[in-house]
Amino acid sequence: MIMDTQFFGAQRLSPAASARTAISAVGLGYIVAFDEAVAEDHPRMGGKCASLARMTAHGVSVPAGFAVTTEAFAAHMRTGGLAAEVDALVESIDVDDVADEEQKSARARALITAAAVPADVEAAIREAYGRLAGGNELPVAVRSSATAEDLPDASFAGQQDTYLWVVGADEVVARVKACWASLYNARAISYRCKNGISGPSVEMAVGVQKMVDARAAGVAMTLNPINGDRTKIVIDSAFGLGEPVVSGEITPDNFVVEKVLLEILQRRIAEKDHELVPDRAARRAVDRVIEPERRTRPSLSDEGVIAVARIAKALESFMGCPQDVEWAIDRDLPEGANVVALQSRPETVWSRKKIAASRSYSLGVDGVLGTLMAPLNNKK
Repeated sequence: MIMDTQFFGAQRLSPAASARTAISAVGLGYIVAFDEAVAEDHPRMGGKCASLARMTAHGVSVPAGFAVTTEAFAAHMRTGGLAAEVDALVESIDVDDVADEEQKSARARALITAAAVPADVEAAIREAYGRLAGGNELPVAVRSSATAEDLPDASFAGQQDTYLWVVGADEVVARVKACWASLYNARAISYRCKNGISGPSVEMAVGVQKMVDARAAGVAMTLNPINGDRTKIVIDSAFGLGEPVVSGEITPDNFVVEKVLLEILQRRIAEKDHELVPDRAARRAVDRVIEPERRTRPSLSDEGVIAVARIAKALESFMGCPQDVEWAIDRDLPEGANVVALQSRPETVWSRKKIAASRSYSLGVDGVLGTLMAPLNNKK
């Protein structure tokens, strides 16, 4: 497989023993740093963190971080019979009764957040954050990473919680616990039920990752989500952090790029009235109104569009299937090396369908044939 050397280096084959030595310093398997993970670690890192670890190992520009593994989640759920109590609540839910589902899922989450984190798990999280932060109060994103996440035939994107601009070990521990609890959001329970995935079979890891100070961010699909055309890359972009784009809270700029030649074919620039940006004094991300003169400016330059398309194309080659990529332009990195990948997951709609090698060509031929055949058909 040929990979884009701008974003991928040689795969690092770390011995499992060396990774285990590093892990032992921060708990009994409760922590795996992205740059220390080996293949055996991936199942207990959840879908999101395993993807980040794979990308890191292949030289993709990914913000540094670590996974709080499913062992930590399991240890917490063993506290005072918590797992049995939560499972009983979830099993009693009538998923066709919205009120019942909301009430019982809220009770399940409250049980998880009220329970004290086991001392050894908390110590491991604190030490890992301290190592990542280098003794400073580093802002991080705390991101859910369920074991059933990002499957080829299902996407759990947005089903569990993410917390941005989290600062300090106390807040990190609290947000990790909140991510564990989000496994039992009503929407997550419904989604698992509809996809035939049983609750007890799903566990939660959590990613803790250096926060990106994003000038612009969004998503890139390595096929056209409207018609499944795999010769195109479609990019949605907005100013600031990418969560409003991912969640659909904002109408983003939209760019269509030809995948082989990396030429921009279409630009649709939206009026963007707000952006999600860091408030360093308040230690959180805040919604900020965009000044009128900037609202209709492109959130990405043409060079930025091509840079995002290039990394998305390389990730599709590496992952072996169409990808849904979350990305950001990091203000802290130099121009030309400032596109970072925040997540890459399999595209789950068109990738399950058999698509012609060139859908646009086949549609064009069908249109020509339809026009030529129309007079004949009208004579019948």
